[in-house]
Amino acid sequence: MAATASSETLAISPDLIGQKVYEGILQAACGLRPDVAQAMELALDSETSERGQRILAQLLENNAIAQRDHVPLCQDTGAVWVNLEVGEDLSIPGNIFSTVNDAVEAAYRDGKLRMSVVKDALFDRRNTQTNCPAFCDLQFRAGHGLRLSILLKGGGSDNASRLVMLAPGAGRDGIRHEILRCVKEKAANACPPLLIGIGVGGTFDSVAKLAKHALLRPIGSAAASTEAAQLEEELLAEINATGIGPAALGGSTTALAVHIESAPCHIAALPLAINMGCSAVRSVNFDLIPFGDPEDDCHE
Repeated sequence: MAATASSETLAISPDLIGQKVYEGILQAACGLRPDVAQAMELALDSETSERGQRILAQLLENNAIAQRDHVPLCQDTGAVWVNLEVGEDLSIPGNIFSTVNDAVEAAYRDGKLRMSVVKDALFDRRNTQTNCPAFCDLQFRAGHGLRLSILLKGGGSDNASRLVMLAPGAGRDGIRHEILRCVKEKAANACPPLLIGIGVGGTFDSVAKLAKHALLRPIGSAAASTEAAQLEEELLAEINATGIGPAALGGSTTALAVHIESAPCHIAALPLAINMGCSAVRSVNFDLIPFGDPEDDCHE
């Protein structure tokens, strides 16, 4: 059985999670998320540059071919980030991280996806030949739900990302300045049009996770607050006004969306993380046991 209930907890088999990781990787590698494809189609209609229009049309054609032939959308099939949101009343017996790694290795082998992980960043840069380890985060929430998110993150977009510890007095204008500076300096290396995840707050180590988690939010979904929604719209307009455009060859579509996640932080800090998502945004979400959040869409 996938899950068994007791008087206090609900237990879910780690094998079910491993199977979903396996399926999710093969799905994500071979096609854009539906919300991203839709945003790109809308951008094609509004793009002011003829060259930009051709590039967006080619990206959509590439997506159609990848889905039809079940081949990778991009040659960089990425490192795997797995995010598990687990209800506090849910039990997952065994070593879930080992199960995830087994699923990653099997998916990359069976899908003939490029292995992109090295044994050690500094001292042993030999390829692991398994695309493992996966990079995993585990978060606990109230209730007994279980949400699994999988993101295949290419090297080019991550290399164009940035983390800055601002002085708290920098405020909203300082955040806007850093984001626009990062886009102007690095967007061309991240394969635009982009989905840009912004994390604000937390600590040095947690703000980057906020930014990466922001990439999972469907384009067009509501921001956490009206203030966040307004800032997202302002940033998107300013980023697209740079003229960098699709493939950085000019145009009015440098980004498809900007998503912001914020959190509390120390009174003396203003952490900011900018995580670039390239034109091949590849992620899937599975609500294995729904938390009951009506605003959260599943991309299965």
